[in-house]
Amino acid sequence: MNILIIDSQGGGMGRQLVSAVKEQLPHAHVTAVGTNSTATAAMLKAGADAAATGENAVIVGCRKADVIVGPIGIVIADALYGEVTPAMAVAVGQSQAKRILIPVNHCDNIIAGVAEQSMGSLVESALTHIKSYYKS
Repeated sequence: MNILIIDSQGGGMGRQLVSAVKEQLPHAHVTAVGTNSTATAAMLKAGADAAATGENAVIVGCRKADVIVGPIGIVIADALYGEVTPAMAVAVGQSQAKRILIPVNHCDNIIAGVAEQSMGSLVESALTHIKSYYKS
């Protein structure tokens, strides 16, 4: 099973996701794609099996993924301070993969009806969903 984790900015959420997935699902293949090199480096350091950076890496990764995980902004063009291009958002949205979108209220995108939670709580919730799709 190929789990694609997409993150931007400093890669903090992605780093936590990669670490949690590799700890609890050690046989899962985790591909990390950052919208910038800082995010990619953080996820690679956390133990991702493969990593790449940029728009084309997101597009290709989405074609190969079974599960895509990241902040909700990965499906919104120009989100995450402009790091998500329209092509990236389309690739995530049109992927055949299961999408686990983390409701982060940042960058002018507010998810109504979702209470503020700690990043640790959000990562744990995402991991619960990943496990439900995981096939070893």
